[in-house]
Amino acid sequence: MVGMRPVVVHPRMDFMMYAMDPIINEAANWHYMFGGKSSVPAVIWGIINRGGEQAAQHSQAIHAIFAHVPGLKVVMPSTPYDAKGLMISAIRDDNPVVYIDDRWLHGLQGEVREETYAVPIGKAVVRKEGKDVTLVASSYMAYVAQKAVVELGEQGIDAELIDLRTIKPYDKELVLGSVRKTGRLVVADGGWRSFGVAAEIATIVFEEAFTYMKAPVARVTLPDIPAPASRVLEKAYYPTAGCIVEAVRKVAK
Repeated sequence: MVGMRPVVVHPRMDFMMYAMDPIINEAANWHYMFGGKSSVPAVIWGIINRGGEQAAQHSQAIHAIFAHVPGLKVVMPSTPYDAKGLMISAIRDDNPVVYIDDRWLHGLQGEVREETYAVPIGKAVVRKEGKDVTLVASSYMAYVAQKAVVELGEQGIDAELIDLRTIKPYDKELVLGSVRKTGRLVVADGGWRSFGVAAEIATIVFEEAFTYMKAPVARVTLPDIPAPASRVLEKAYYPTAGCIVEAVRKVAK
């Protein structure tokens, strides 16, 4: 509030729970409560540390909780290029941004410009154009969805893949425009099924593009149970490209 732009890193997003009061009660509200005369240009960087037998307290993707709060922006990059560009945009933003990445993405490689550049907050990107079904995803699920799109193409299903990049505010017009073209929607999200990002996007589509729909919306998410500590159970718990392919095939019938 005195002019610095801190970036606070939580190597395990689960432990951001201890910071709910300063993030939600304070940082998210101060610009509004002070009539726009003060702002909190802070980046809260949470890393989802899922998998690897780390169980329920170390594997939680709780991005939907922060997306629910007025005053917070939430970004979730899926590529190295967007990771840098969205971080720069988050630091430049005059109000708090929750920047979330998934440790499963940390091994990916890709071209990143050396100079400073910004990826705009609130702008999704079409990773692949298609005409049969709209597939919306973010973060690690956008990476998984790209594998699914290739397999679907081999099966004769032309899916359009939208990488949200920003969860709040998400690019509603791009999603709606795609759904009005394809008439079908599958949302893949790395959080739990109930009351999550996938549910929000599905609701908006039904509210504003219902007459274009040729099939019910399908969601590919985590089940509504805590993450298991067993490697065998983890294989059943986390959605795969095969799960996305199956969901798309159902709505494409």
